[in-house]
Amino acid sequence: MKKAVLLTVVSFFTMMVAFGQQPSFMTNNLDAYIKQGLKDWNLPGLAIAVVKDGKVVVMKGYGVKDVKTQEPVTENTLFMIASNSKLFTGTALAQLEANKKLSLDDKITKYFPDYSVYDANTTAAVTIRDMLSHHLGTYTFQGDFVFWNGVLSRQQIMAKMKFLKPTAPFRQSFGYCNSCFLTAGQVVQAVTGKPWENYIQDSILTPLGMTNTYPLSTGIDTRKEAAKPYTTVFTGKLTALPYDQVDNLAPAGSIVSCVKDVAKWLTLQLDSGKYQGKQVIPWSALQRTREENTIISSRKSPVYPTHFTGYGLGIFEADYNGRQIFWHTGGADGFVTNTCFVPEEKLAITILTNNDNQEFFEALRYQILDAYLGVPFVDRSQQALKSFSKQMAETVQKTTALQQRVKGQAPEMPLSAYVGTYQNPIYGPIAITANKKDLQIKFQGHRTLEASVKYMDNGEWLLTYNDQAYGLFPIKFKVENGKVVSTIIKVNDFLDYAPYLFVKES
Repeated sequence: MKKAVLLTVVSFFTMMVAFGQQPSFMTNNLDAYIKQGLKDWNLPGLAIAVVKDGKVVVMKGYGVKDVKTQEPVTENTLFMIASNSKLFTGTALAQLEANKKLSLDDKITKYFPDYSVYDANTTAAVTIRDMLSHHLGTYTFQGDFVFWNGVLSRQQIMAKMKFLKPTAPFRQSFGYCNSCFLTAGQVVQAVTGKPWENYIQDSILTPLGMTNTYPLSTGIDTRKEAAKPYTTVFTGKLTALPYDQVDNLAPAGSIVSCVKDVAKWLTLQLDSGKYQGKQVIPWSALQRTREENTIISSRKSPVYPTHFTGYGLGIFEADYNGRQIFWHTGGADGFVTNTCFVPEEKLAITILTNNDNQEFFEALRYQILDAYLGVPFVDRSQQALKSFSKQMAETVQKTTALQQRVKGQAPEMPLSAYVGTYQNPIYGPIAITANKKDLQIKFQGHRTLEASVKYMDNGEWLLTYNDQAYGLFPIKFKVENGKVVSTIIKVNDFLDYAPYLFVKES
């Protein structure tokens, strides 16, 4: 009994010493700051963990994971961490290199002889490192309308990459590429015989005791601890979304986790690949992931104490008030998340949220960095909220104006003239059908994605997806010699920036 009491006293003393070392923002203001942020940003729930000097000093949930049931967010609440999965992929490949199983400078065609991209010279030269560093020359998110939530297999996505026409020279610019990460992740299976998800489970998740982390998104809707995904995009109203199904892009963004487990991953990052005294990942492999392979910017930020930003193997890196920081964000429909670590300060942060249309998850990270790294206090949330609110109001106004243009007018041609199958070389087919008043689109490259198309005026129609995350947009049909020949379709920039041309089959 006395031993138990003594241990309790020692534990309490240790906790108080650690607590006493925290910045005043962390001890006095963090709770109120987060609660206000949830209100300001219409954010249902948030989970946070902060690791400092080898100890978890903050681990807590705020708000709710489900607005209907009002179940609270806890440290065990599951979120899709999306592109925070990328560092796991980069680490796995760097680990295989450290174990002499491959070289990061191996050509992709060494493992997939039939693989090709748009340019033959790039096909011959592109390496694992290039794929992990976003060197292909494509624009950010290029192809993701086709690949994200799509029905294509991993092999089919790789085959489609030959249609992605670069917008910049190979290895000379940064174009964030999910299909590139998928391709790199497929090398894991080619080398080990294990699918990416099995290798990640066996080499990282299980050794770290990340027992509430799942490498694939399949089944998230059945897990009791899972947060529900929400958005306010286009309408300003909080709306529930379906869970993304992105296992076909798994190495780029399929992991589901909680802050309790992500804190273990970040503890490893701060301890040179060790966790609880055991070397889980070779230090040389972690060093490889942090080597800057891509220059993103060398201009001083007008907002943050940052001058240089680059990319390693699944991780961004920058200076921040004189310290080197590493971070990544992740965005799936209904979820935005981040992870960050500052090895020089033995500091790491993770923030997971379930509304994809807000910037508080990043403002909070910067606020915590400011507190620990001695940056004079600026309310980062309010700083970001002003411009966000203005842009959101403008978006809602545009959305409302579009919807008000639907007044039951008749289009220039009978609905039957628009009906048919339309093709895009990257996406494949969509089917346009008609009901009594409007058109309907079935996106055959997706499991459940559809859209209504209602005539507005002046040859313009309003396309509204059945999944709010994809948005609503005005579209036109091109007509030649009295026949409909094509239409151009867009999705939310969160998914893909460019519009897609679909040509009607004759």
